[in-house]
Amino acid sequence: METSAPDLKRVPVAAPRAEPETEPNGSEILIRCLQAENVRYLWGYPGGAVLYIYDALYKQQTIEHVLVRHEQAAVHAADGYARATGEVGVALVTSGPGVTNAVTGIATAYMDSIPMVIITGQVPTPAIGLDAFQECDTVGITRPIVKHNFLVKDVRDLAATVKKAFHIARTGRPGPVVVDVPKDVSMATAPYSYPATVEMRSYNPVRRGHGGQIRKAAQLLLAAKRPYIYTGGGVVIGNASAELRALVDLLGFPCTNTLMGLGAYPASDPKFLGMLGMHGTYEANMTMQNCDVLLAVGARFDDRVIGNPKHFASVERKIIHVDIDPSSISKRVKVDIPIVGDVKEVLLELAAQIRESASKPDVKALSPWWSQINEWRKRDCLAYPKGGDVIKPQHVIETLWELTKDKETYITSDVGQHQMWAAQYYRFEEPRRWINSGGLGTMGVGLPYAMGIKLAKPDAEVVCITGEGSIQMCIQELSTCLQYKTPVKVISLNNRYLGMVRQWQQIDYGGRYSQSYMEALPDFVKLAEAYGHVGLRIDKPSEVEPALREALRLKDRTVFIDVQTDQTENVWPMVKAGKGITEMLLGSEDL
Repeated sequence: METSAPDLKRVPVAAPRAEPETEPNGSEILIRCLQAENVRYLWGYPGGAVLYIYDALYKQQTIEHVLVRHEQAAVHAADGYARATGEVGVALVTSGPGVTNAVTGIATAYMDSIPMVIITGQVPTPAIGLDAFQECDTVGITRPIVKHNFLVKDVRDLAATVKKAFHIARTGRPGPVVVDVPKDVSMATAPYSYPATVEMRSYNPVRRGHGGQIRKAAQLLLAAKRPYIYTGGGVVIGNASAELRALVDLLGFPCTNTLMGLGAYPASDPKFLGMLGMHGTYEANMTMQNCDVLLAVGARFDDRVIGNPKHFASVERKIIHVDIDPSSISKRVKVDIPIVGDVKEVLLELAAQIRESASKPDVKALSPWWSQINEWRKRDCLAYPKGGDVIKPQHVIETLWELTKDKETYITSDVGQHQMWAAQYYRFEEPRRWINSGGLGTMGVGLPYAMGIKLAKPDAEVVCITGEGSIQMCIQELSTCLQYKTPVKVISLNNRYLGMVRQWQQIDYGGRYSQSYMEALPDFVKLAEAYGHVGLRIDKPSEVEPALREALRLKDRTVFIDVQTDQTENVWPMVKAGKGITEMLLGSEDL
């Protein structure tokens, strides 16, 4: 008997089983964490320990990775981005030499309190401590130069660790945080869950200042006869420029900024006395030494600002010090009214207390104080010889300011004489427009800073002011500028010397210019062209303005201007090491 084939249409078919979602590996978890933190740019350099992370980067499209030519530049570029935007900068480097190359960038950010997260690759956890290929003790090496660091040993801890890293980096006194990720952690899988908030019992920075202390500060300021407001990088980092301006205008007091604080108060305002310190103006330093009440906000009283602490303490004055970091208060100078808190919050509360007070600033007392300040101003300490057939570096900066003052312009610098001339002669009106290395004084930062800023601010003018010594420390990043289309302008004030070293050798070492003269310099025009950019060389003062105009006109090109400047020019005023801030050299005639 023949059996018929079964009717397949009538056979019940089981519903397909839903495949369980594959758990992400550590690298994919890391990328999701960065996406949750709204990270847009990541600067880095691949290597064996981070290849799983780079594979995860390849599979996504929301984060743009920028391949630098050296890990130091990766951290500097992320740092510049953070300084200009106020956001957390993020860098990624591999283990061993990747980490050690990044150390200078991490230390630079740490000294200037810049919010950053640096992700470092590490050898697999079983190999840690066994001198594996490209192993180094990242946690140990970076401990003195970070706000905090983490070694992630379990992939299940990775997301929470990244959350903590960003929280620590951006809150309180900001700073760099290192997250060290072993290769086996980057490949192991785990469920992904990113915490919405984070609480750390051992880390709770104070935000609001003590009301009683703020009240005392208001009373002291209102009774002052020779007041002064001294502000540092903390005002810029704390986004408190508007609050500072409102307070200074309310009181009518003179104001100064440190090197890192420039732009927090507008340079064009008559109440602004210029930068103070080692290369500060005569009037700013004399006012600092002779005031009777000093309000210090987000500043450290560091050696470059007050000079010799004994000399500074030789004059009686009352000091109010506002800072988010309690360890910075009375660290170098004993203060009378310490206020720990977020500078923005404290300045708002201080202004409110002053407005509500029945007392007002003593206008009668302020009048002779301003008369004295204006007498000091008459010294015109930033005057320099004009004319002649050699290019004065000050003239280059002043011309650049004239051409860019009405545009959104960011000025980066390296470290040396050119940095001080930029600080003195470019008149910053807004915060976060002056990007330089203050605390560590790192040569080579200018070009990577500019690259990072140009990605964040593509429509702005971004100009790197450098010297022929500094620019060669990270000059390979001209290649990165070409690849990622970041058309920055580089102005090299080329005096064929390590200028600041030469200046000190002239003044303190009997003119013995030991290893400060650069005898074998490249043709920077040809070098810029070799990297695919525009190179210009100028030798005469009459060529300065046309060259700058041409560079600014070429909006879509990186332009390198090699400016042959006066080899003998020094930065004045100058306070020698061990001297007080009023013991200034105002020119070569004081030597």
